[in-house]
Amino acid sequence: MTGPTTQGIKTVLHPVSDLAKAKPVYAALLGVSPTDDSSYYVGFNAAGQHIGLVPGGGPQRATSPVAYWHVADVEAKLAALSAAGATVTEPAHDVGGGRLVASVTDPDGNVLGLIQDR
Repeated sequence: MTGPTTQGIKTVLHPVSDLAKAKPVYAALLGVSPTDDSSYYVGFNAAGQHIGLVPGGGPQRATSPVAYWHVADVEAKLAALSAAGATVTEPAHDVGGGRLVASVTDPDGNVLGLIQDR
């Protein structure tokens, strides 16, 4: 199998119902303050990973954390995953700073996130 490889899972987004209540819990868990702190997203950088809190469930109203695979070309990876049987649930879109995100579900409905940093 050929095609663009991933750079591994570096980002995990946790769906939360209340950012204000979740933020201190994750700060205590990770031992660091947020690096991104807004009304729509709170992110932490800890031990080489980015842990994010997303209100309202994140991609497809997920009810569990979603791991994001970092890739060099998100559109190429979406095409390869679609050809392999995955369903695109969140087309690639810019979330700020040139970062593109997208998600697919595997044949069992598991959400797989993709991130491309420009």
